Amino acid sequence: MSKKIQIQDHNVKNIVIDMANSLGVEYEQSHHEYCIKIPEELGSGYMRSFQFDFGIGVVETDYLLKKDFHFELEKGVVHPLKILFNRESGFYHKFENNEEFHEIRRLENAMISSTSKNNHLFRIPANTPICILSIEINRKLFEQKIESFLPNMNEDLIELFRDVNGINQFYYKNYYSLEISKFISEFTECELTGFMRQVYLEGKMYEILTHQLQQYLDDLNEPDKRLILRQATIESIEQAVSIIKDEVDSIGNIVTLSKRVGLNQNTLQNGFKQLYKTSVNEYIKGYRIDTAKDLLESTSLNITEITYKVGINSRSYFTKLFKKRFGITPKQYLDQVRNKKKNSKSA
Repeated sequence: MSKKIQIQDHNVKNIVIDMANSLGVEYEQSHHEYCIKIPEELGSGYMRSFQFDFGIGVVETDYLLKKDFHFELEKGVVHPLKILFNRESGFYHKFENNEEFHEIRRLENAMISSTSKNNHLFRIPANTPICILSIEINRKLFEQKIESFLPNMNEDLIELFRDVNGINQFYYKNYYSLEISKFISEFTECELTGFMRQVYLEGKMYEILTHQLQQYLDDLNEPDKRLILRQATIESIEQAVSIIKDEVDSIGNIVTLSKRVGLNQNTLQNGFKQLYKTSVNEYIKGYRIDTAKDLLESTSLNITEITYKVGINSRSYFTKLFKKRFGITPKQYLDQVRNKKKNSKSA
């Protein structure tokens, strides 16, 4: 079973009001915010909207449904430019004249614009946590905000924002950045009230929008030339770090490691440089030497055994790396550790 809901989205408050009418529940209003709670017979959670000046607003959804929801937006009208950020389980979108839905997965964002003859359709699956933040931009009203900036604006953005009558269908999807993820959390977790809340949320919304537009332009570059790390890429890099730590004695080369985490070599290298200020190989060397130092302090293994345990096949090379990092040889350090243990016991 599924539930079909028809919605107007000229203004973000209409989205919440139409949702409330379709579900037969009341909505709450506070200044420029509208909110409904999902009735228990259909699930749990909420949807709320925030309206700002110049035709821009935000819709936030956080719910778990007991049946699929199908959203059909009003036909024959110009819909806002929608910038969707998916924070949890996947949901589905298609343009009305397309045959198949496409999934917008966790940590992906999509910028979508329909035409008046090819409407948006959304399918929200049941029994999965759904958490979406959507920036909705009425481009005809928003043009007043950016009019003076258009002469110096990037051509791709001009084309996107100048389409105030929704002539061109537009679809872009990619994983969003760690910065955007942080700003979204700050937006949704705001506990301010009244005027300060409205000002804070509007500022945070523009931070999200600014970083999203920067990312969109960055994505127009070749993959190896992109400068912004995506949230999903960061998770893959963190997976690579876990592999290095778990398999320090046998970790393969960067080619093998990059394949295991689903990244190309350049992306993995650039990610390590941005997150850890070093290359993959230097990170591995550093972790091996730090691990060796811990083993010298906490085990009875000799230096040769430790050398192999951290994945280094040459004792002389291990000594060279250790001295470069700590200023003394492994043997000198081991002597210091043993002397300290003896002194503590005799004391």
